Amino acid sequence: MRLYPAIDIIDGQCVRLSQGDYEQKTTYAKDPVSVAEKWQQQGAEFLHLVDLDGAKSGTMPNFELVKKIAKTLSIPVEIGGGIRDLDAVKRYLDAGIYRVILGTAALRQPELVERAVAQYGDRIVVGIDAKDNMVAVSGWKEVSGVSALDLAKRMEEIGVATVIYTDIATDGMLNGPNLSAMQTMAEHVKMHVVASGGVTTLSDLQNLKKTGVEGAIVGKALYTGNLSLPEAVAACR
Repeated sequence: MRLYPAIDIIDGQCVRLSQGDYEQKTTYAKDPVSVAEKWQQQGAEFLHLVDLDGAKSGTMPNFELVKKIAKTLSIPVEIGGGIRDLDAVKRYLDAGIYRVILGTAALRQPELVERAVAQYGDRIVVGIDAKDNMVAVSGWKEVSGVSALDLAKRMEEIGVATVIYTDIATDGMLNGPNLSAMQTMAEHVKMHVVASGGVTTLSDLQNLKKTGVEGAIVGKALYTGNLSLPEAVAACR
């Protein structure tokens, strides 16, 4: 299982939210580039970035910062948040980003995902964020009537190789991941499933490993000191 340390960006700074609530924001660092370098130095093999301003607006306000992070690191970087057309996908990939995450677009514009996968293959990842197993979009402000598993199966049919599955109720709460939801997803699709939300302890990572997911995203627990990155990477091996 691979560990993906997360950097969430608002106004050019490294932040964490609780359950995706923009009102419950904690700023952990003013310079996300130095945080990214720290995670790489401590053994990260892949970095997960989210442009939270972009997720809300559907634009790319932190593009230059994201580009700088990708150029500074030697490990691959993925980015999600506000990527709603092929131009945005191309801009990020041309800027040195290894993988682009489509979230809202997967529900609202499946044809965009299909075109992106046809053009870029496994460099296109789909992010499925769920509240009570139902897909939430637009920075988690809207909950749809589509189940996470149904959307994942649709994405698999059009050739998506990896899905990042976030359980919103556990995200940023430091109470452990939703293991049953992650296991259900991993058992019902052939895609790689990356689990996101709630990872707080080494035993959380060990338990996630047993569910069959390919990777785990860890955010707040690294910033609060609940988890040390070198230990977390070792626990995933």
